Amino acid sequence: MNNISHLIYDYLLTFGFTESSARYLNLFGLLLILLLIVFLIDFITRKILVNLFHQYSETTKTNFDNFLVANKVPRNIAHIIPLIIALELVPFVFIDFQYFENIIERGLQVFSIVLTIWILRSILNTFKDYFKTVSRLKDKPINSYTQVIIIFIWTIGILSSFAIITGIPFISFLTTLGAASAVIILVFKDTILGFVASIQVSVNDMVRIGDWITFEKFGADGDVIEINLATVKVQNFDKTITTIPTYALISDSFKNWRGMEESDGRRIKRAVIIKQNSIKYLNNTDIEKLKNIEIIANYINTRHADIEYHNKQTNANKALLINGRNLTNIGVFRKYIETYIENHSAIHKDMMIMTRQLAPTSQGIPIEIYAFSSDKRWQNYEYIMADIFDHVIASVPYFDLEIFELPNNLTTT
Repeated sequence: MNNISHLIYDYLLTFGFTESSARYLNLFGLLLILLLIVFLIDFITRKILVNLFHQYSETTKTNFDNFLVANKVPRNIAHIIPLIIALELVPFVFIDFQYFENIIERGLQVFSIVLTIWILRSILNTFKDYFKTVSRLKDKPINSYTQVIIIFIWTIGILSSFAIITGIPFISFLTTLGAASAVIILVFKDTILGFVASIQVSVNDMVRIGDWITFEKFGADGDVIEINLATVKVQNFDKTITTIPTYALISDSFKNWRGMEESDGRRIKRAVIIKQNSIKYLNNTDIEKLKNIEIIANYINTRHADIEYHNKQTNANKALLINGRNLTNIGVFRKYIETYIENHSAIHKDMMIMTRQLAPTSQGIPIEIYAFSSDKRWQNYEYIMADIFDHVIASVPYFDLEIFELPNNLTTT
């Protein structure tokens, strides 16, 4: 083999070249031949492997092999054969230049580490893309797990490369690096926090891809479209993208609407505020007028009869309405709203339906509707709620009640 390595060298000496120039020209010629061989084998191997994978992927029903091709796994694997050939032939090319041979060999060893990282990364990306097509894994933070593994691989690769370049054994290099662990932790603080947070988010099932979340601190209100090691991307309803640190999901409070979306209905919880000076007892004339409201006519008849019977039994002095028991316009109004909600076609009848009076405020007395719409879609939900309150607000004057509004003639001093 030495004769082959010096073939150009011996040939040049016959033409009167000096030994020094003949060695350098021999090196240049052998290096050029090596590069041609490596590039030619790399091209042929790459073509063969890529074509074989393409043909195989077309004959199978699974998408996994398609993702292998898309992430360039065959192309990266094809580089292994020319790399091995280069490592084997370098000693013969640099036979007269031991110093350069060591440098090139170390460079090829470092490249072999980088190539291994490329192959592993492309395989991981293949699994990541494939898992995203599996229905039961679509909402899992696959990106976070992939990024953690890739970071670990790159860390090992970089440390191995430094060990090769410096000539320090890998174990000794790790021991030396352990002394700088505090600095490493400081540098990778966000990555470590993100890794821990992504595990907790996944284990506790706090957030999934596709969840609607509201995170007021970061101005996020929309669907989670991506969960990474360091960030969570939320597409807001105005189509803007908000990026949230992953560890913020466990350190701060946010609202996840998944429970509502998985339930049978979407909650309606809104109130109208009644002016307190419009609230009164109902006299017989008022009661007779309200009996014309069909959905509460039976309630008024029954309730009025019970009250009349009670007042007779107690000999209540009804010269003043305050004596004995009485119907009030706000009480009848509250019953009317409750009956109206119970009969509304868009309200879920098997979930809680309630009309309640809240504590008085400086504006008045809130009458709150608490119910659940059967249709959870946002647009339809808003329409249902607006339809209900259109009717409620329009019905208030029929009970001689008034809704609180700020005076429009207020002046500033």
